Amino acid sequence: MAIVLLVLLVLLAVPAGREAFRDGRAADLSLGRMLSGALVRVPFGTVLLEETAFRGVLWAMIRRRHGTAWATSVSSLLFGVWHLMPSRGINRSNAAVGSVFGDGQAGVAPTVAAAIVATAVAGVVLCELRRRSGSLLAPMTLHWAVNGFGYACAWGAARWWLDG
Repeated sequence: MAIVLLVLLVLLAVPAGREAFRDGRAADLSLGRMLSGALVRVPFGTVLLEETAFRGVLWAMIRRRHGTAWATSVSSLLFGVWHLMPSRGINRSNAAVGSVFGDGQAGVAPTVAAAIVATAVAGVVLCELRRRSGSLLAPMTLHWAVNGFGYACAWGAARWWLDG
């Protein structure tokens, strides 16, 4: 968690890195809604559900029948696809993503494809944490740190470093 927080704070300290946090969804949140999101919705509504499903049940079932490589591949690919719907509007709400892929309708498909690939790669890392630790706690902690601290940093950046 500390490493994730340090990386995010370094990104915030560098003007070019701050652009990654320019997200319209964070700009409109009150402090209470941001804290509720980072401390309740993300860990319980996202991390607990996704880690139990993808690194707990699915990974273990496939690993038992087909081995670790298959379990990691299938679980990670499905984890990436799981993020198809939530990634559809990122190019419009996040300025950095919009500047890379375009913030119009034409930018949706490449944004979604990149999000699926990136999330599948993250799934591989989370599966490896699951394998090495023998527990869901390690991938849950990393998953929460990235999402929760990212959420909080985007909220803070909108207030203190970016123009809205």
